[in-house]
Amino acid sequence: PGIIFVSISHRCMHNNKSKTLKMSLAATASRRAVGKLSPSNTALLVCDVQERFRPLIHKMETVINTTKFMTSVAKELNFPIVATQQYTKVFGPTVADAFADPKDIGTLVPVFEKKKFSMMTEECSQHLTSLNKTSFLLVGIEAHVCLQQTALDLLDQGHDVHIIADGVSSQQSYDREMALRRMESCGAWLTTAQSAAFMLMGSADHPNFKAVSKLVKDHMALKNEFNE
Repeated sequence: PGIIFVSISHRCMHNNKSKTLKMSLAATASRRAVGKLSPSNTALLVCDVQERFRPLIHKMETVINTTKFMTSVAKELNFPIVATQQYTKVFGPTVADAFADPKDIGTLVPVFEKKKFSMMTEECSQHLTSLNKTSFLLVGIEAHVCLQQTALDLLDQGHDVHIIADGVSSQQSYDREMALRRMESCGAWLTTAQSAAFMLMGSADHPNFKAVSKLVKDHMALKNEFNE
């Protein structure tokens, strides 16, 4: 009887641990499923916002303005920004207007050169791993090529991916539309720059609320071509 009791007791303890683990995993999955954002676990990725693309991309000025807004928010809320440039020799440098302070490009904001379409080159991937972030905000171009492949790579690694819809585009609007559908269907969150900014703060009590609210006000004064 003593042996039977120990055996049953052991099985009960094992079952309880198993249930606890399952509940913990379910709770984690539930938290991830709603796509909440926090500066402590977030990074902003700026994909190939380069000069050569400026006259070619559908509604590119809005993409640039939104990128500037998001890089400003990231700087204000103190979470990292990472940028890439696709074949700089051909497509040129990152658009200076995409940052409130262009001096941040290549200094505070690392810029990774690439020919691979996805931002997830070996060098960039190693840097992102070192940041130890789980949520990534994406802005840039082209939505159906480099940005989409970046999003899918990040999703495949188990990260949360948030596409800033008013900060991404392609040369053709239809390609952009299909890319947004594809990324959302694969698990990426579609959001807007303003929505992301307020979610990152969480409350009007946030110490940077006034500063970010001013950024929002200034950004809203600019024309958003995606509203047309």
